[in-house]
Amino acid sequence: MTNIFDELKWRGLVFDHTEGVPEVLAKEKISTYIGFDPTADSLHIGNLVGMLWLARVQRAGHTPIALAGGGTGMIGDPGGKSAERNLLPLEVIEANVEKIKIELASVLDFDVKSNPAKVVNNVEWLSPISMMDFLRDVGKHFTVNYMMAKDSVKSRLTREGAGISYTEFSYMLLQAYDFQHLFEHHNVTMQAGGSDQYGNITAGVELIRRRLSKKAYGLVYPLITKADGTKFGKTESGTIWLSPERTSPYRFYQFWMNADDADVVNFLKVFTWLSQDEIADLAHKVDTEPHKRDAQRTLAQKVTGMVHGETAVSNAEKASQVLFGGSIEGLGAGDIQDIFADVPSSQFAKDDLDGDGATAVDLLVSSGLCKSKGEARRDIQGGGIYVNNNRVSEPTQIVTTSDAVEGQFLVLRKGRKKYHLVQLQ
Repeated sequence: MTNIFDELKWRGLVFDHTEGVPEVLAKEKISTYIGFDPTADSLHIGNLVGMLWLARVQRAGHTPIALAGGGTGMIGDPGGKSAERNLLPLEVIEANVEKIKIELASVLDFDVKSNPAKVVNNVEWLSPISMMDFLRDVGKHFTVNYMMAKDSVKSRLTREGAGISYTEFSYMLLQAYDFQHLFEHHNVTMQAGGSDQYGNITAGVELIRRRLSKKAYGLVYPLITKADGTKFGKTESGTIWLSPERTSPYRFYQFWMNADDADVVNFLKVFTWLSQDEIADLAHKVDTEPHKRDAQRTLAQKVTGMVHGETAVSNAEKASQVLFGGSIEGLGAGDIQDIFADVPSSQFAKDDLDGDGATAVDLLVSSGLCKSKGEARRDIQGGGIYVNNNRVSEPTQIVTTSDAVEGQFLVLRKGRKKYHLVQLQ
């Protein structure tokens, strides 16, 4: 077992901790847990920070436990939220938990004999407890003043027009009880989480001290932010999810590939297993040869491979080359939609391509890529027009439905970079 605390600090994964955390991580083999919210059928890349935190301590010899909040997910954590969340039915939460387990397995090792990872669901112990028992055994140990002083509650109370329901106000007590239950039944002595969870985590440490007269520990890592102040994990098209059904591997890869130079070294520390020397080398390349984007490419390859597998990396890189004139052979309609989501598009009647088809000139004018048939002919004769990245050799060249990707899309290109996507209707 190695001392993981210094490694976590170097990677920027220690924001605050309770007394004794560095020593206990160095001298003892412990079980530690992080909670994951199952209010969606997938985790997102923000959750990947916690997943990798657990994986790092697992590799150092400790036992990681992922807590799926099947019970607390029905209540809602006020931390970091500006308003009350919508409460989901139990059956939806349970279905989400099953999908999240699969995503956790992409990072955590559930098969290693010495310290296998575990997934537990707090609905198992929260559902049976009666309100009277909970108030007597947990509620009496916390004053309202103590709870209102926590940042997660205070921020909601001070935000104009916000407020907080008793349901979400009670979340802190439920999370504290989770810690106590795991301490008693799974020998968990440490809880970790994002910095917005520190108040909830220390409430659990306090409950264990008061009820069990035992010492427990808490550690939080920073919430990942981008250098320009915008929210990490969000794009114009929305959240970046781990599920390939929600965010395609191509878009997942592109998110990391598009990391800013000011962010990429930090992302390499947090989201990859690269060593200090390897990251230092990439940081040097960011400073001296930023145009090559070696750090971004390495980041995209490592994270996409970890979450989606090496085949997904190969496919994403092949898809990326399409924007630079690479072959689209083997790509499906979904790939084409992803790759060309941000380029101009138009529709063309599928019936007009059936039978004898249409000329490339007709397509160019219909799409608006060329203003007139004369301009289209000149561009073709000049060698600057492509259909599906294949050069059009003659103005009379015919395009049919069989040329379309899965009968749905044609990719037109003028010059090196001016693309237009035609969708057949």
